[in-house]
Amino acid sequence: MLEQRKTKDSRTVILNVFLDDILHHNSLLFFYPIISNALLNIILSIARETYFFTPFGTVNAVDNVTFDVKKGQTLGLVGESGCGKTTIAYSIMRLIPSPGKIVDGEILLNGENILKIDEKDFRKYRWKELSMIFQGAMAAFNPLYTIGNQISEAMLYHLDINKKDAMKRSEELLESVGMEKDRVNNYPWELSGGMRQRAMIAMALAANPTILIADEPTTALDVIVSKQIMDLIKSIREKLNLTMLLITHDISVVAQTCDEVAVMYAGKIVEKASTSKIFKNSYHPYTTALIEAFPNIKGPNRDLKGIPGNPIDLMDPPDGCRFAERCSLAKENCFHDEPILTMVEDQHFVACHYWKEVTRRR
Repeated sequence: MLEQRKTKDSRTVILNVFLDDILHHNSLLFFYPIISNALLNIILSIARETYFFTPFGTVNAVDNVTFDVKKGQTLGLVGESGCGKTTIAYSIMRLIPSPGKIVDGEILLNGENILKIDEKDFRKYRWKELSMIFQGAMAAFNPLYTIGNQISEAMLYHLDINKKDAMKRSEELLESVGMEKDRVNNYPWELSGGMRQRAMIAMALAANPTILIADEPTTALDVIVSKQIMDLIKSIREKLNLTMLLITHDISVVAQTCDEVAVMYAGKIVEKASTSKIFKNSYHPYTTALIEAFPNIKGPNRDLKGIPGNPIDLMDPPDGCRFAERCSLAKENCFHDEPILTMVEDQHFVACHYWKEVTRRR
């Protein structure tokens, strides 16, 4: 599937070789990198190479990440804070702020590379083809405009609809997410955190999007409200048959919501497979550590395990495995030789030199 070679000038060239059945897999969104220099790399078989050029150095936020999202399914992108998940989402939406830049790669939407579309024309895609539930609704909403005005804005731009009908549909959308319709007249700061998040979901659905990106949709919400929001998102996705990318640091959320999972660490995908395979037979030490860090209320009682150490500095990533310093299975070659994402069983990919050791320790 993926072959990595070193050129004479030490730049990493990524050659993605996909079988015909994968190329014609009915995927709505497909993003893969072409060349990874040493900057910020985002690959999405959705994100490609995205770097942040700061005065202190270049941050390799997303590096050779590859994955696809199949029509009507939900892919969960999971990992610790700072691993590049949100950068992938902003790359897809083409909202990377300065000093960030998508350095190389492709993001294919229905076979079209949306990175080649100029910004003016790409506005036709946002909210209509690609929509997003942003992390932190209070920061995403404009505090000077009412909820109704902000929800209807996308409809007025993308749909053949007048302002009166757009406001009526805004009321219907708020009711569909469990809010009273007269909340269209409220300002964002007049709503609770849970209500703002519901309003953000309504706004994301305003123009009937093809793909919905949910970036940590339960950030800063309490446990009960978080569950209500996730149940709402799951219900809407099933009702509308949406294709969704769910970004979260909570692997337990992925278990309840997603069809497939891509586990991300320090700007790279380290494991990807169906949700059932990830939870039954994870092969990467980091994936296993994430699962062991969360309680299982249905399984036997066990002590929760933390992950020792801290994530690496993405301004100066190591040559070898980026998880090596925190991994109990790491050997000398792990610190020098980067593991390649390899298929170890049917549609189950792992980037680990010693993935077989993980299975022996279960």
